[in-house]
Amino acid sequence: MTVEAMTAADVMSRVLVTVKPDESPLMAWELMRRGSMHHLPVVDANSRIIGVLTREDIAAHWSGGPAEQSSSQVRQLLSGRRCPHVPPDASLPAVADVMLESGVDVVPVIGASGTLQGLVTVTDVLVAVAGRRGASPRHEEVSAGMFRLEPVLPPKPSRTAEDQRQGP
Repeated sequence: MTVEAMTAADVMSRVLVTVKPDESPLMAWELMRRGSMHHLPVVDANSRIIGVLTREDIAAHWSGGPAEQSSSQVRQLLSGRRCPHVPPDASLPAVADVMLESGVDVVPVIGASGTLQGLVTVTDVLVAVAGRRGASPRHEEVSAGMFRLEPVLPPKPSRTAEDQRQGP
């Protein structure tokens, strides 16, 4: 298959880890770190894309420690940003054009129902152009993993028997 004949559906990643907009930047960072991911789609309850977080987004907004990062939400990192996207039948050159025009390195693929179907990254485009990947098998649905990590924080110091006798 030629590059010109390839579509977003042919090269997109379908197995995705996603987060909800109310997730904390700390948990988003941890998911990305543990999964060796550079892009993390943020979707609503109906799997509609809100935006795509990058490691750079989280790092640029990082301030304070884990407590501060646990109390904010990833939706705050995406506010005011456009989220360019393409349909599954968009040609690979059209996908690359959207990336170039928008200045992004990832484009969500949105199906007719408005739900997230996959992601096309710059790496996916380069792999296709280099001829290292043929068309992927067609699947009707994206496999999205919804994970909930709980931070492992050190326990609060307990009061000793001596402290308890002395009062608060």
